[in-house]
Amino acid sequence: MPNGEQGQQQPHPQGATPAGGQWYPPEWPDRIRALADGTLTPVEPRRAATVMLLRDTDDGPVVHMLRRRTSMAFAGGAYAYPGGGVDPRDEDHLVGWAGPGLADWSDRLGTDPRTAQAIVCGAVRETFEEAGVLLAGEAPDTVVGDTTGEDWEADRLALVARELSFAEFLDRRGLLLRSDLLGAWARWITPAFEPRRYDTWFFVAALPEGQRTRNASTEADRTVWIRPADAAAGYDKGELLMMPPTISTLRSLEPYESAAHALAGAAGQDLTPVLAQAALEGGDVVLSWPGHDEFTKRVRFGRPGGATA
Repeated sequence: MPNGEQGQQQPHPQGATPAGGQWYPPEWPDRIRALADGTLTPVEPRRAATVMLLRDTDDGPVVHMLRRRTSMAFAGGAYAYPGGGVDPRDEDHLVGWAGPGLADWSDRLGTDPRTAQAIVCGAVRETFEEAGVLLAGEAPDTVVGDTTGEDWEADRLALVARELSFAEFLDRRGLLLRSDLLGAWARWITPAFEPRRYDTWFFVAALPEGQRTRNASTEADRTVWIRPADAAAGYDKGELLMMPPTISTLRSLEPYESAAHALAGAAGQDLTPVLAQAALEGGDVVLSWPGHDEFTKRVRFGRPGGATA
């Protein structure tokens, strides 16, 4: 890895079934059966946003990733990007804004303008909350510098605790959200049989000059900067655990020669939602993600509710 850390074999979450570098929860068969026979009602997916933060190196762009704590109930030990749920309050207040307007973002994301604002705010807020990086400035052509001071940390913690809305945070500091520093990249929706579902928009952004990342997330035990191709190779070897949206977006970043190149390429990315399909065939679960044949897997479970290695 570019920061000097070497990829190590990571333990799979207890009870989970690894398939390549993918993670399959042991409760999936029972839930898929319940969905098929009508005894499971899918929950409404919550809107979410996540950001693939890039910076340039002599060997090409690297992406910032965090590893979820192995103690986490969901996808423990899996590598992901900074991100999380959208705050509904970000729909209600007109946020200081720079870059493409809400009408443009609404068209790009396939939502109404208020929802578009909340999603973009979610992407910028979560990047600050989990990586300490803030895509905002005092003017449309500026971006804040170092955000590691005690006053910044106090505001970050208040945002994490939802004691402070993102709009209030920007207003208090006289900042504009720099939406031009983001590019919408992909959209994935959690399968209907999952108890916690998210409708997640993936964005790409470049690390602003003068800022640096840190592991600010309580859900992560490790962060790395890594070339997308190296992370994908670790996944293919079973050394780095990831869920399909993560490895898919990593692979899609590989052709880009710089962070700016990737950001410019965001406009051509397909935002058609990707939703997993599941079928039961005997004792096996067959999972597929339309348009992503790489992830079609037959996972053998030895008994209802339990996976076999």
